[in-house]
Amino acid sequence: MDYRYVGRTGVKVSEIMLGCQTFGWSADEPTAHALADCFVDAGGNFFDTSNTYNEGESERILGTWLKSRENRQRFVIASKVFFPADDKGPNDNGLTRKHIMDQIDRSLKRLQTDYIDIYQTHCWDASTPLDETLRAMDDLVTAGKVRYIGVSNWTASQLVRANMLAEKHHWAHIDCLQPEYSLLIRSPEWELLPVCREEGIGVIAWSPLAGGWLSGKYRRDQQPPPDSRVGRADRWDDLPEQRESEITWQIVDALIEVSGACGKSPSQVALNWLLQQPGVTAPVIGARTLAQLEDNLGSVGWSLNAEQMAKLNAASDIPLPSPYNFIARYTRKRA
Repeated sequence: MDYRYVGRTGVKVSEIMLGCQTFGWSADEPTAHALADCFVDAGGNFFDTSNTYNEGESERILGTWLKSRENRQRFVIASKVFFPADDKGPNDNGLTRKHIMDQIDRSLKRLQTDYIDIYQTHCWDASTPLDETLRAMDDLVTAGKVRYIGVSNWTASQLVRANMLAEKHHWAHIDCLQPEYSLLIRSPEWELLPVCREEGIGVIAWSPLAGGWLSGKYRRDQQPPPDSRVGRADRWDDLPEQRESEITWQIVDALIEVSGACGKSPSQVALNWLLQQPGVTAPVIGARTLAQLEDNLGSVGWSLNAEQMAKLNAASDIPLPSPYNFIARYTRKRA
């Protein structure tokens, strides 16, 4: 496992991040601990969770594992705040100072740690003034409860505006972005990734296998496996009929072809493609079983060749909307 810097910071993290959303859901505590041990044995040190994953169970289970390891400083832990978490009252949501300050101590208690390495806003909050959110997050950094600030599910303009405001007031800079990004979701390439490269912001991509659609388990004209997310009608942000489109099958076909050519699983190919995208720090992988985790960990230590990357890029390419198409047509690309 190689290590990469998180954006402009000096923090080094493993090129794969273990997502802990399965902890307390499809992975019970012993299984979750075994998954974390396997990940660390492979060289991983980067973990992602949230205060709302499985009503706090994800943080709690990760916390019991952290406590058992007795070497907290070795790991980089990221958690999130935004969604309703505890009492489900009118103020138990969003990015207000009140909600952020309420939730940080609860997350620290569940994680059994004094600090969170990267504390992320789970979504943009259109209801709260941005300066209120940024000042609250800066106060957490000053208090030593948070080391770095991150955001998830923000637009490029929101990200730029936030860092301009932070620079103006000498508040903590946003150093990490967690967007949805995969062969199936390439829109971050239009603005988000260029902004992150220019601003020195690390990128940790969530759902790099698109909820299992890039794992090779779904094939044209075949019923989905009954134990799959689609087969179980499991939680996933988009309806199956919205995912199951011709472009999806075009990507899956190319993925399977490249997989056979290089002797790697479709999941490994999809993750390796993501690891080769400029500016990406790490994809966030989740697993229900050790077999799934071990397969995903096989995505590192090798690289797709130029021809294979080109095939995947062509299959997953979507036409640029305006004004991106106009800009691409009339300006040169910078190296």
